[in-house]
Amino acid sequence: MDNQTNNIPANKALLATIDLGSNSFRLEIGRLDSGHIERVEYLKEAVRQGGDLDENRNLTPESIERGLRCLARFGERLQGFDAAHVRAVATQTLREANNRDHFLKLAKKALGFEVEVISGVEEARLIYQGVSRFLPQSDEKRLVIDIGGRSTEFILGHGFESTHTASLHVGSVAWSLKHFANGEFTEKAFTRAEISAESIFETLGEHFNNQHWDIAYGASGTVGAVADVLVQYGKPADSISKESLYWLREELLKARYTDKLRLNGLKEDRKPVIGGGLSILIAVFEFLNIDTLNVAKGALRHGLLYDMLARENDMLDLRNASIQRLARKFDVDETHAKTVAEVAEKLFEKIGEDVTFAEGERFKHARKLRWAALLHEIGGIISPVDAHLHGAYILDHTEPVGFSQSELHCLSLIILGHRGKLKRLEADFSDRVFVMQLICMRLAVILCHARNMPNLRGIQLVLNNNSFKLTLPKSWATKYPQSYYLLDEETLAWQKVSWHFELTSAQ
Repeated sequence: MDNQTNNIPANKALLATIDLGSNSFRLEIGRLDSGHIERVEYLKEAVRQGGDLDENRNLTPESIERGLRCLARFGERLQGFDAAHVRAVATQTLREANNRDHFLKLAKKALGFEVEVISGVEEARLIYQGVSRFLPQSDEKRLVIDIGGRSTEFILGHGFESTHTASLHVGSVAWSLKHFANGEFTEKAFTRAEISAESIFETLGEHFNNQHWDIAYGASGTVGAVADVLVQYGKPADSISKESLYWLREELLKARYTDKLRLNGLKEDRKPVIGGGLSILIAVFEFLNIDTLNVAKGALRHGLLYDMLARENDMLDLRNASIQRLARKFDVDETHAKTVAEVAEKLFEKIGEDVTFAEGERFKHARKLRWAALLHEIGGIISPVDAHLHGAYILDHTEPVGFSQSELHCLSLIILGHRGKLKRLEADFSDRVFVMQLICMRLAVILCHARNMPNLRGIQLVLNNNSFKLTLPKSWATKYPQSYYLLDEETLAWQKVSWHFELTSAQ
């Protein structure tokens, strides 16, 4: 297996993150310098995909085309970057879009790198990571708020650690379309937009009331746009007061229409969504009894940069802790799970000897296999008979810290396919690495059926085109008859798909 420390970016390495937001796509390039990331370049384009979901919750062809053109431009700038040094994530709009898989496939081709869809909770955590990196270290309890195009994130934290997160379906693009669709600003529209937002904030619960935080910060998006305007009219550059928000509200009411709005500091791409964003921000102030909101410098894209470093250091990778918490929560047999994981990893190492991986990719694929193995019995607490079905469902409907939705779905497919009929598994069997992970998982479960560490000495697993060959030592079948029987049955399972599994004995 690759040594993990070899994958950690060297000092002065360039790192890049892409945030596919509902309103704008952003590219941040930074240079790693002694644990700190210094900005090299920042690009932003108003794509506004959040306003282009049709009645079937599909991205329209026009919004897809706008997004792909932007990603192609970003991709040109990122030519020559190591894939391990680039991370692209999509947020609420892609979480909602029914045709997101179609877009993600095209996005990868345009950008040149994978695009992950992250959950709202994960988005909130990463936002806090970005904000906290630009704040002085102190003992203050922080509330961070980020009003995006289709969602608003709330995070409580201390230092670099977030303690409570929430992501609500209320955003500047969605609220502008709902309450200011014709571009007209009226007292009635603002009142309805603010009340509507506050009704959604009621789901936050008591964690976020002002007894649980000392200071509030606003990040990116709407907060940044509002702050840019206010500073042009003599307001403080680093904070927003409730009084200044109501002043800005009056200015919008005076203008009456979006196309007549003339405010210094307000960019053209922000005009169509300023009504919705401002109404949400006022609702936040009123609902949480905020008098002053400090303007934060960090954002989701900065959190992604620092999280990238943590992901490359296995000791700091939050995903390991998330796997452990899930295993404990669902009462997994830890000893057996670790045994299956170790065997699966050893088989993956054998099968991968003749496979060429990009730098760092072998370790990442093996680690994903290990995580799936550690959770393969997670559904057993519901039903031992259908543990694989329930386990897959849990992984597809949970939000563990550090994982993207695509990563969780991959784990769920491995768990779903660790036993049973392969032909019923709705997976992409043209994905060579996934099939390698799947067969290693299935074989590990079989070899560990007695819930003990099996004897792997002399066992060979080879991949040749679309065929796997498992070679067992002479007399192994006689020594372990039940294991041999289960392995022989496994050859039948693979006959139903486009792959072949052969079981042989050494002469």
